[in-house]
Amino acid sequence: MAEETPTRSPGGAAVLDKAPERVRKRSPRYKVLLHNDPVNSMEYVMATLRQVVPQLSEQDAMAVMLEAHNTGIGLVIVCDIEPAEFYCETLKSKGLTSTIEPED
Repeated sequence: MAEETPTRSPGGAAVLDKAPERVRKRSPRYKVLLHNDPVNSMEYVMATLRQVVPQLSEQDAMAVMLEAHNTGIGLVIVCDIEPAEFYCETLKSKGLTSTIEPED
């Protein structure tokens, strides 16, 4: 937390000078991508997405599935490398095509 030290301005009012804050470098984030799946049913893809990535709502899973179906690729989630690799590998183990790439 930044410390504040009061100083006096020429008019006599106290002015708070903030000490410089430490900037924490964020770890790089990764996109987990779902590729279009001509083999599995839309229902299976949605159910699998929700099972593998529990924070996805039914509407989120449907949006990802439709994006992959209509454009060839859908964005599942953006997260740190470890969960991204886990989600990607788990989706693959369930018969879906998934990749990860660094967030822009």
